[in-house]
Amino acid sequence: MDERAIITGDGCRIAYRLEGRADAPVLLLSNSLGTAMAMWEPQMAAFTERFRVLRYDSRGHGRSDAPAGSYSIDRLGRDAIELLDALGIGRVTFCGLSKGGMIGQWLGWRAPERLDRLILANTSAYMGPPESWDARIGAVAAGGMAAMTEPVLQRWFRPGFLAEAPEAVAPVRAMLLATPPQGYAGCCAAIRDMDQRPILPLIAAPTLVIAGHADPATPIEHAEQLARGIAGARLVSLDAAHLSNVEQPAGFARAVLDFS
Repeated sequence: MDERAIITGDGCRIAYRLEGRADAPVLLLSNSLGTAMAMWEPQMAAFTERFRVLRYDSRGHGRSDAPAGSYSIDRLGRDAIELLDALGIGRVTFCGLSKGGMIGQWLGWRAPERLDRLILANTSAYMGPPESWDARIGAVAAGGMAAMTEPVLQRWFRPGFLAEAPEAVAPVRAMLLATPPQGYAGCCAAIRDMDQRPILPLIAAPTLVIAGHADPATPIEHAEQLARGIAGARLVSLDAAHLSNVEQPAGFARAVLDFS
């Protein structure tokens, strides 16, 4: 299906695509900070065999609007709810990576009636200290996304993967460079101000936590904290750094489909 969009209650355009059989259960995919819905291309063939896949560009990213100012996890979560409401979709399996996984945690305790299952990949309930995010916001304001792209890629992928798989890294680099600086900064503020550690026990949906054992951005200890805090959660570790779905596309898809 061609890309479409909704307008949220506060006037923000959110771009989305809905692909797969109309009678299949819906899988909602939420992108990381600095990427867009295209980050899920490595899994789309596998996911659409079982699901009707709904993916979208988070506020501040891709073809969605990038309003000025600080965002919040609450606002980003409500964007996802408004998207589902606009499309008349009641319940989904949700899969989010990094920032997308933070949105998933919010949905888990604020909108449990919308979730069949929850998959939290390479993410965290808290990513302090706030000063590090303020520094990142300042760097983007001063130098644009070009100032962030190569340092971010160094954290997102293992050195060997960067050297050996340039064809997989190139689309991610392009997404980073295309991210509106004020959208990136707005989402940095949302992560800076987030602490969902106290609410983890409130998440009741069956939950899978996916980690990369070489992830410096959200280390495996963060995944273990999620798995301990959410009753009954399962933890799967992949041989990858932060964008585990790009480094281990088949393993990531298998983990999601085996859980679903």
